[in-house]
Amino acid sequence: MEINDALISRLEKLARLKLGAPDRKAFSHDLNLMLEMIEKLEEADLTDVKPLIYPGDLTALPRKDVRIDPLKQELALKNGPDTSFPFFQVPKVIQNKS
Repeated sequence: MEINDALISRLEKLARLKLGAPDRKAFSHDLNLMLEMIEKLEEADLTDVKPLIYPGDLTALPRKDVRIDPLKQELALKNGPDTSFPFFQVPKVIQNKS
């Protein structure tokens, strides 16, 4: 794949970016480095390697579905910085535009 101005312009449009000349040059250089790394990975001999769904041999151990009592409201509010029973007090984040 060739990294040229047309490709950089297309990627700018897709990512909704506006790059200046120095940034376009750096972006082009970075893309070329990534493509070189991918080409090196393609050289690896993977004939005896099984494909993996996950990068590790982790298995999820099933656990029993046990009903537990929910956290009491008083206990949940106890550690809050500012409470007014039965709620947490938080700063207003939505302002009315009048």
